[in-house]
Amino acid sequence: AFHILRADPAAARGLADALVAVKEALRPCSVCRCFTDAELCSLCADPQRDDGLLCVVEDTREVLLLERLGGYRGRYHVLGGLLAPLKGVQPGNLAVDGLLKRLDAGTVGEVILALSPTVEGLTTARYLENLLKGRPVKVTELARGLAMGTDLEYADEATLSLALEGRTTVVP
Repeated sequence: AFHILRADPAAARGLADALVAVKEALRPCSVCRCFTDAELCSLCADPQRDDGLLCVVEDTREVLLLERLGGYRGRYHVLGGLLAPLKGVQPGNLAVDGLLKRLDAGTVGEVILALSPTVEGLTTARYLENLLKGRPVKVTELARGLAMGTDLEYADEATLSLALEGRTTVVP
C-alpha cells in the first residue's frame, strides 16, 4: 500500500488497469470451475489425467495447493465456497449441480472430499455425502490427524481422537 501511495499516478493507474484486465480475462472453467482464461483450464484439457478420480475442493486455491504436491493426477471440481447458513451460503450457492452432472456421465469411480475440517467444511462434506448416497461412486475424504513433527503432548483432543480413529496398519 505504501509503495502505491509513493508511486507516481501513472504507475498506480497502470497497476489498476492490470488488475482490471486480470479480473476481466479470468473466468471459471466450464467443467471444473477453476479460474482460467480459456473455455477449459489446463487441467481439464490434459488427456493424461485420471477421469476416475474427482477431487472436490472449496476454491481454486486448494487446486493449486494440491497440484504443487505433484502426487494427484485425477480431476477436480471447485464448489465455489462452503455451506454457511448463518452467512447466507446455501446449497444453491455452490456448484453442486455441476458435480452431479459430472457424476451422471459415469466415468468417475471415486469422489475425494478435500474440504477443510472446519464447521463449514464438515457441514458441506456431510451434505455431499448424503447427496451422493446410492450413487455408484466411492466417496472418500482426506485423512485427519497429527501433522508430521507434532509432539503428542501439544495435540488437541479432537486432532488426537481423529488420528487414533484413522490409524493405519504398519505391520499386518
